[in-house]
Amino acid sequence: MKRLFIEYNPYFVRVALAEDGELVEFGVEHVTARSRVGNIYKGKVENVIGGMKAAFVNVGLERNGFLYLGDGEESVKVSAGDIVMCQVVKEQMGAKGARLSTDISIAGYTVVLLPTGGFRGVSRKIENDAGRARLEGLVAAKCPQNMGFIVRSAAVKASDEEILAELDSLINIWRRIEEDYRKASPGSVVFREAQLIERTIRDNFAEEVDRIVVDDPLLAERLSARMRGVEVEYYPGSRKIFRAFGLAGQIDKLADRKVMIEGGAYLVIDRTEALTVIDVNTGRFVGGKDLEDTVFRTNIAAAEEVARQLRARNISGIVIVDFIDMQSDEHRKAVVERLRECLKRDRLKTSAVSMTGLGLVELTRKRTRLSADTFMLEPCESCEGGFVVSTVHLALRIRDDIVDFSLEDPSRSIIARVHPRIIECVFRYGIMAREAAEIWRGRRVYLIPDPSLPRDGLVISGSDERVLTLPAEARLVY
Repeated sequence: MKRLFIEYNPYFVRVALAEDGELVEFGVEHVTARSRVGNIYKGKVENVIGGMKAAFVNVGLERNGFLYLGDGEESVKVSAGDIVMCQVVKEQMGAKGARLSTDISIAGYTVVLLPTGGFRGVSRKIENDAGRARLEGLVAAKCPQNMGFIVRSAAVKASDEEILAELDSLINIWRRIEEDYRKASPGSVVFREAQLIERTIRDNFAEEVDRIVVDDPLLAERLSARMRGVEVEYYPGSRKIFRAFGLAGQIDKLADRKVMIEGGAYLVIDRTEALTVIDVNTGRFVGGKDLEDTVFRTNIAAAEEVARQLRARNISGIVIVDFIDMQSDEHRKAVVERLRECLKRDRLKTSAVSMTGLGLVELTRKRTRLSADTFMLEPCESCEGGFVVSTVHLALRIRDDIVDFSLEDPSRSIIARVHPRIIECVFRYGIMAREAAEIWRGRRVYLIPDPSLPRDGLVISGSDERVLTLPAEARLVY
């Protein structure tokens, strides 16, 4: 069973997609740090680099966006000072500005509208030729001649009326974008892509999600009214949703550099600015026949885990996988084929080439949004180039620990000693705001800064005393 879990908070949202209880995708978005992929801007060309066939466009972000101009008849003609409509197709990463395109697309659940023209067709995931032709004809008859479209695989579950109604809605959105674009000043956003919840449901609806489980009643009601063919379940429990359904531990492991696989073998995942390197190690795995058999079995298990980690962590760009060297050409081909087979489950385009004599496989995964470790890791202050688990993720984990404690301990007051940076993060991002208003209503929860504790440290106790003696720096949670 494929289920989508949503943890909702007014300040942030986390989503996890699980297949038969195993985490396969994870995403986080904070209200102050929304993804910009899909946003449409009125940009101003700052300069054109002929040798790179690119322009740098000011769209009002921290850095100018990068617009590839293309070749031949497909090239975009711009000059410095020109005003252009452009859309973010890749998130700003590190020192690199956002990747832009003048080929605009507006995604719906069943149809993607290409309002500036271009391709007209149907998702390759719809394999029935007659069904493909019918859906293409249905949309083509209603779509303006100067626009293109892609019928998504979710259209198979929808009625003709629903598909055409959504097409009308997308066309109306485009008309509003055109009007807003005319009125906007250069460097302004004229369309914002849907937030994480909407995007995740939209993008995974086509993946035949069996059930959506959400911990907010109003959101559950809204999704129930909107979704067809997918059960929406409200989770009313006090324990946090990811812990209740056994996903919290799997999410925590996404921040680990070392990933255990079959029989004691493991992967080591290292990220650099240019690429991600994944090293395969046998570890304690000794196999049952001979060295070649042991290595082959380890590499097969590693290929399956690599594909899962790419998707779960949303690792993108260039990836180098260093498999353990094998003597047999047949084994090398089998490992690469298994990797390719597992990568087919990924909704993002991923390509793998053959294995080199040294056991290296180079692959690329389409880069759009930020990877999970962007939220779960932060630069280490004690070393150059290293990463540690982010303060935000640790604060969420400590919040869940305090929730679990409060459900077991009925004391009037809960006193938690944590690292000062955790307290700063809790109040900056509203990490415990919902708990204070709901499950802790009528109780007092105090956070006491303790710099002697590690960042993930927690010392917690309960008290029924009406008058508490606490340090002056103690803070009452909301």
